[in-house]
Amino acid sequence: MPGFHTAVLTVLAMLAFAANSLLCRLALQSYAIDAASFTAVRLVSGALVLALVVRLRAPSAAAGRGRWGSAAWLFVYAAAFSLAYLQLPAGVGALLLFGAVQATMVGVGLWRGERLALRQWAGLVLALGGLVVLLRPGLSAPPWGAAGLMLLAGVAWGAYSLRGKGAKDPVGVTAGNFLLAAPLALLMWGLMAGQASVSAAGLAYALCSGALTSGLGYVAWYAALPQLKAGTAASVQLSVPLLAAIGAVLLLGESWTLRLSLAGAAILGGIALVVLVRPGPPPAVNVAPGRQP
Repeated sequence: MPGFHTAVLTVLAMLAFAANSLLCRLALQSYAIDAASFTAVRLVSGALVLALVVRLRAPSAAAGRGRWGSAAWLFVYAAAFSLAYLQLPAGVGALLLFGAVQATMVGVGLWRGERLALRQWAGLVLALGGLVVLLRPGLSAPPWGAAGLMLLAGVAWGAYSLRGKGAKDPVGVTAGNFLLAAPLALLMWGLMAGQASVSAAGLAYALCSGALTSGLGYVAWYAALPQLKAGTAASVQLSVPLLAAIGAVLLLGESWTLRLSLAGAAILGGIALVVLVRPGPPPAVNVAPGRQP
């Protein structure tokens, strides 16, 4: 049942990506671990799990196909992500992250000469309007510094995704990038060792984020991705901020505000208009007189 198998892998991957926000916010909100230690444990454990997957898949293979440029973007994403969640609610953080990722990829496409249809421009304006609503000063507005860090995390993840686009072995490449990013995270941890605070619960949250929701989450996603159409792959990712927001309300006790509802609808709806390309008419087939196609 290849269709059912792909659906299960896709659902598991989306749940894993949403859980990353919940685990990080839970760990930092409860002061169970500091941001630098969370980042280091997440990247190191993710690297070990991905390297193990690569080795089990092909015993003679090694997870050494990463690139330092990609690893640097991966580290920036993970570090900014953890630092932002010191103050951001999980739902707001996931929405900012996802919006920044998509905006980065669309912006790079425009810079490279890609053109947007009128519907896509309308979606881009709608998404930016939602971002303005979310960040507009007020009682429920997120802190600007933390919001800026999460936007930086989204830009970094967008850049990382673009660098890895079209990789023939995405799991092997991701494993290599995690291995290269891990020393950068350990360096950050060493520089901030004076602020380190790690409890057993915090270590468990970070290990789950690295080994399960990051490492195995990417494995599940890359296994499902070849079986998904581009529009389907783009549309299912729209569920990640929504899943994170629902999980934050149910598990972390966060409130579902009117601001979050309006901004979320505008941002996700706008992104959907941009990334979900309508299928065009079938290409015309030139048939020579007296011959069948």
